[in-house]
Amino acid sequence: MEVSLSGPKVIVAKLKDSKVKRLGFSTPEFGHNGSNFVDLGRKCRVNWVGSKANQVRLKAIRAEIAVEKNNAPFRKEKVQSQTPVELLVGLPLDTVSNTNTINHEKAILAGLRALKLLGAYGVELPVFWTVVQPNSPDEFDWSAYLAVADMARCAGLRLRVSLNLNGCHRPNVLLPGWVLQAAETDPDILFKDKLGALHKDCLSFAVDKLPILQGRKPVEVFESLFRSFSSTFKDYFGSTITEITVSLGANGELRYPSFPPTTDSEFTGVGEFQCYDKYTLSQLKQAAESAGNPLWGLGGPHDAPKYDESPNNSNFFKDHGGSWNTPYGNFFLSWYSQQLLNHGDRLLSIASNVFGDLPVQLSAKVPLLHHWHEMSSRPAELTAGFYNSAGRDGYDAVTEMFAKYNCMMIIPGMDELGSNPESLLHQIKQACEKRGVQVSGENSALAKQGTDNFGKIKENVQAGLKAFTYQRMGADFFSPEHWPLFREFVRGMERSQLDADDLPEGNGGRVSLSADSEAGNNREMQAA
Repeated sequence: MEVSLSGPKVIVAKLKDSKVKRLGFSTPEFGHNGSNFVDLGRKCRVNWVGSKANQVRLKAIRAEIAVEKNNAPFRKEKVQSQTPVELLVGLPLDTVSNTNTINHEKAILAGLRALKLLGAYGVELPVFWTVVQPNSPDEFDWSAYLAVADMARCAGLRLRVSLNLNGCHRPNVLLPGWVLQAAETDPDILFKDKLGALHKDCLSFAVDKLPILQGRKPVEVFESLFRSFSSTFKDYFGSTITEITVSLGANGELRYPSFPPTTDSEFTGVGEFQCYDKYTLSQLKQAAESAGNPLWGLGGPHDAPKYDESPNNSNFFKDHGGSWNTPYGNFFLSWYSQQLLNHGDRLLSIASNVFGDLPVQLSAKVPLLHHWHEMSSRPAELTAGFYNSAGRDGYDAVTEMFAKYNCMMIIPGMDELGSNPESLLHQIKQACEKRGVQVSGENSALAKQGTDNFGKIKENVQAGLKAFTYQRMGADFFSPEHWPLFREFVRGMERSQLDADDLPEGNGGRVSLSADSEAGNNREMQAA
């Protein structure tokens, strides 16, 4: 079986009950027992084989990386005072299929080896609710995800596991079938927009504590899922699994599904408020009555634009005289953003109770909604649930919640250009610094043309991130157009961090390019 990685063709074979030697590299956390390769007491034998030409090319890559390391000046005393930035790569979203099998298993295994050879710290594994519980809230099947965890451990890579309680469009991942059956009976358990369109990828926040799933509350179902994961993967925590990311809303992020129901990640419109399912409307009505203005509880703003319209097409978001800057606007936006915070707090509370005593870092995502950020109203942030209009810090309460549960914040969009994303990123990071919340980052799109996006990532990574996850592995990732750029980005990050004379004394030191030591310790690029 040949897997092309835009360079050497590598043949990977799993051999059962045979003694083989592993060609390539080894890491201190593994031990050798004669010619067997033993992983923390579990047998994990992998042999890299192929033609002599393939092996020569593979050796050339190892030699090239070793030369890069040996030629780079290394000031040990200076670097040891830094906290390395951990570099991870996301596995494909469809790593595990909807039928609980591993897609392209041999190609992923070869990719893991290539990342380890390059010196990556680890990989991110997306776990979807529908795969684990396709048929019933009482049954769990983690078998394929366990196999992937074994693959990462055998490759000597750490694992960040993302527990997605949502679906996504690419690939086509739905909510569990038994949840969608409940939605057929009662569509209002899903988010609904002004025209009645349903968001089938995410349960409404208003039903968190209602018995709408075969007599169970979503928070109870989520806690059961978390506890099953904790029990099943107990042997991996700390040694392989070092981080657990919990989904808090649409697309796994803390936000309302304010984008169109069938949109992709490239949508940059204003979005729409999502408060028209009967359960959310009921909560809005109660809040309006308590505020002494029952008419404010009839629905969302009537003068807000449609998904893809300019914020100036209607009155609500206008900088001068917009309804957002009125007593009604303040009431609605305060209530709307508080419902998002309440949902996030409920899920982080459950996650903290389940995972809090484990040797892993808890994390969650907050989107970088910088489009239209130059307007006083910040409309894209408002529709997503962040009341961050002029004169308000919409992220202070968010970071307070993250600090409460010792949760690291992951901010996607570290590669974003245009629309001044730096301004919003600076604001969010300041709020995190105020509360002592650690920050990690992700990119939004694979950078295949030029180096501008890699340059932006490099700039943001050097500005105090704890970790950075590059999204995402796949055929395009290892293509001749992309792989060399990524490889040079990794090497360039290490060289720039090690050679700089003005290395900061706190966080933001350098990129970690090895998984050979425990999380938090200083790491050097391994000699391949």
